[in-house]
Amino acid sequence: MYYRTILLLLCCSMGLPASVQQPQTPAETGIAKAEAQIARRPDYYPYYNALAMAYARRARESSDVQYYAKAEETLKRSFAIAPDNFEGLKVETWLLLGRHEFAKARELAVALNKKMPDDVTVYGYLVDSNVELGNYGDAVKAAQWMLNLRPGNIAGLTRAAYLRELHGQIPGAIRAMQAAYDATPYQEFEDRAWVLTQIAHLHLVAGDLDKAEMFANGALGLFPGYHYALGALAQVRVAEKRYAEAVDLLERRYAEAPHAENLYELAHALDLAGRHEEAAAAYAGFEKKAVAESALADNANRELILYYTDIAHRPADALRLAEREIERRHDVFTIDCYAWALAANGEYSRAAAEIEKAVSLGCKSPVILEHARQITMKVSTPKA
Repeated sequence: MYYRTILLLLCCSMGLPASVQQPQTPAETGIAKAEAQIARRPDYYPYYNALAMAYARRARESSDVQYYAKAEETLKRSFAIAPDNFEGLKVETWLLLGRHEFAKARELAVALNKKMPDDVTVYGYLVDSNVELGNYGDAVKAAQWMLNLRPGNIAGLTRAAYLRELHGQIPGAIRAMQAAYDATPYQEFEDRAWVLTQIAHLHLVAGDLDKAEMFANGALGLFPGYHYALGALAQVRVAEKRYAEAVDLLERRYAEAPHAENLYELAHALDLAGRHEEAAAAYAGFEKKAVAESALADNANRELILYYTDIAHRPADALRLAEREIERRHDVFTIDCYAWALAANGEYSRAAAEIEKAVSLGCKSPVILEHARQITMKVSTPKA
């Protein structure tokens, strides 16, 4: 299977067709199938669960959060027929994760795990929620249970890969993602594109730009215009200092997925490309969008904190927002933003204590490592 992956990637790089483009995405096929089943038997609640999950998956494919609302409405119909049915509650947990309501998702996943302690999917939700809340030990245990219960399962492999990445084990993360790709059914081209995008990201973190580009292009060959892959390839172009190409890719991604965090990355690329007036306009648009959603669970607060510290030079606003966000989640990336906001306000000792929490896990994020370097320099520099 590894060599089939390489062949596919080579075809993409040569401009050859890697696969026949499907008339529908996997999620669209799932939606159509569930709707047909409901039409035949509208009183059978599992069909509503299937439709809700297909909508949730379509949200990932398209980056259109309106599909989450459709999933929620569909799930209500399931519960109207069979209140609190187990599979429906699993879908609800997935939706909570999609809305970034991580504490609620963990609470529900724990309850479901007690009811059905051998359900692999529920363990996956325990991994996801605990990672976002910073409970990395619990996340690792849940991921191990996934692989113990069903060795080699795709969901377990991708989660194990992410945990390895967070702990700085990049080669192991790549191996796990490659195994997940090899196990993914051929017709699930969005899943395969997603996994290839993650492999591209891992090679970028490892500093192998050629492989990062190859895998990102492979994802785009499977799923043309895939917003995640466009972002991954843009990061490669930024690393290569090919800023004009990065801007083009990020503009295409923002057209597909017009989220605040994507606009922030586009503004940064515009600035790097020397298009400063356009960058300023993009940053202003980002701030407006990010502030509007800052009180929501699904927000761009981490990017907004960085904007306030590095671009707008409003450290007090950055710290206020960081203090609010750190109350909600304790993952290494949020801790990093909190530490950076503390440093921007001259609180270097507190910043050093916080950034140490992020670094001690082993994460190789270039942003975290650079922030740690600068904070350490501030702490170690004698006062005049």
